[in-house]
Amino acid sequence: MNSESLLPYQGKVVKINRGGPEAKEGLLLEVSSDYLTLLTKDEGLIYYSNAHIKSVTSNTKSMEDWDLEIPEDFTFKRGSSFVDLVNNLKHMWVKINRGGPEAVEGVLEGADNNFVTIINNEQVINMSTFHIKSISYGLKLESTEEENNNDNNDSSNDNVKVSSNNRKKMSNKQKVAEIIEDLT
Repeated sequence: MNSESLLPYQGKVVKINRGGPEAKEGLLLEVSSDYLTLLTKDEGLIYYSNAHIKSVTSNTKSMEDWDLEIPEDFTFKRGSSFVDLVNNLKHMWVKINRGGPEAVEGVLEGADNNFVTIINNEQVINMSTFHIKSISYGLKLESTEEENNNDNNDSSNDNVKVSSNNRKKMSNKQKVAEIIEDLT
């Protein structure tokens, strides 16, 4: 899918793809030259390569039900292209592709137009850059309900979580407007 056809969905809650492990619903934060940035409730930020997006579904009711609190100082990684973005995630824990046999997790060692190198335990995985459908890194936001449950547990998690002290109460429409304003 090209960037121009995705621009009208920026700032809206959408579902990327119809089904399967790559299908996710979330707030479309940014449409870039050859990728998009989706903020989801369950997996945090996911970057999708436009070449692998088969459909986008918007639902006006979804925005009203979207209750994820976005910290006022929320920032995320960017790049001038998908490969540039992937390079900006170097030395971070990443998840490539959402599921299925091609899903890979590990520390991103490097990337170019041909291959991405991931290190996971003793394995060095070289994956074709073209076959990356989506990529995410450690940052996740939590909904209020999940946060309350996690405050009661002392379990550790490898993902970075934003503390509730940095949260700013605002409506979903205000959140979206503020994020989009920061992008321009």
